[in-house]
Amino acid sequence: MTQAATLTTSPASSVRSLSRHDVKTLSLAALGGALEFYDFVVFVFFAIPLSTLFFPHTTAPWLAQLQTYGIFAAGYLARPLGGIVMAHFGDRLGRKRMFTLSVFLMALPTLAIGLLPVYDQVGLLAPLLLLLMRVVQGIAIGGEVPGAWVFVAEHAPAGRVGFACASLTSGLTVGILIGSLTATWINHHWPPADVLSWGWRVPFLLGGVFGFVAVWLRRWLSETPVFTAMRERKELSRELPLRTVLAEHRQAVLLSMLVTWMLTAAILVLILMLPNLLQKQFHLDKNTAFLGNSYAAFALCLGCLAYGWLVDRIGERMALLWGSLALIAGTYALFGDLANGGTYFLWLYPLLGFLVGVVGVIPTVMVTAFPAPIRYSGLSFAYNVAYAVFGASTATLIDYMAERVGRMAPAHYVAITALISTLVAAYLLVKPRQQSEL
Repeated sequence: MTQAATLTTSPASSVRSLSRHDVKTLSLAALGGALEFYDFVVFVFFAIPLSTLFFPHTTAPWLAQLQTYGIFAAGYLARPLGGIVMAHFGDRLGRKRMFTLSVFLMALPTLAIGLLPVYDQVGLLAPLLLLLMRVVQGIAIGGEVPGAWVFVAEHAPAGRVGFACASLTSGLTVGILIGSLTATWINHHWPPADVLSWGWRVPFLLGGVFGFVAVWLRRWLSETPVFTAMRERKELSRELPLRTVLAEHRQAVLLSMLVTWMLTAAILVLILMLPNLLQKQFHLDKNTAFLGNSYAAFALCLGCLAYGWLVDRIGERMALLWGSLALIAGTYALFGDLANGGTYFLWLYPLLGFLVGVVGVIPTVMVTAFPAPIRYSGLSFAYNVAYAVFGASTATLIDYMAERVGRMAPAHYVAITALISTLVAAYLLVKPRQQSEL
């Protein structure tokens, strides 16, 4: 492996300040990612009106919402398809091309959802069209997120890979914040009847516009230096990249899947699903629930940056270890307070949001696990398959557990995944670094 294909994240590495070009690349990548991720997650913030509008009125409310979560989950099940295909061409043809294609594929179905007819207009065709649009969204996001992490990691100077990956992750979480703020504003300013009649369409129509803005922004980005060097030296994988991943890097795939499990739990349960759970399980009013979620989403953006800074100083393995333990403590603190009336909810939820920022460490763990010629394919396969398995089942599972097992069930689920991530970090700390790592 040549030096051109090898980067370093060790905390002992020499650290160069980010240049103006570095800042431009990270900013454009993060902003484009924020707009695209908004498109993908805004669906869950409007799960309740969607469950009412896209299924028969005779369907029990809990079943309609369960079916809506099933459509939400379909987006996760479609992720591996988009991720594997785009990663293949990303390793063979270039990171930038797939980076731009993915955001275009996201904009179209998001705009279409805002224009879809509802059940009263076209019957069973309504949920089928919604499902189709969600699948296309899943294909797009499957290529976007892994490709974005690889893109910024390979652009980052030595000793700045942790912050680069975390800044992109922070950008993605800004998309969640935009979705949360949009939902908060709509639910606060518009009567429920208006939201149900036409207001729910607005965030999807805005998302379609955001997506095309992101496509335009990415035309200013350049191919990564690592890929350019590999292409010039004819080091690109001549075999099917995924075949090499599965034959030679199975351990890296497994470890990446395990840390992705924590990422899915932290984001889905504590950020995306919690506003609805707060209303159903802890009887918080809608405005308070969404206000707290907006605070938490903003804190999450800052937390990702803080953890990225930490990675470049103590290493991604130690940052993952301590960050996972802190997430466990913060999760039980919030749910314990909620179980006792939620007196400190608006303080503890933002604190927990900041601690969820440990997800900003995870992309560095994964990009360091695979050598450059198959990095996009390896990361994409591990991340998307894990997200398909855990992401597709989490919403339904947590909703079921919260109804039947108890109000602390979501906290227990997140804690289990964080404990597994802690064990992965401990294993990596005693495992020697490989030459191929970033």
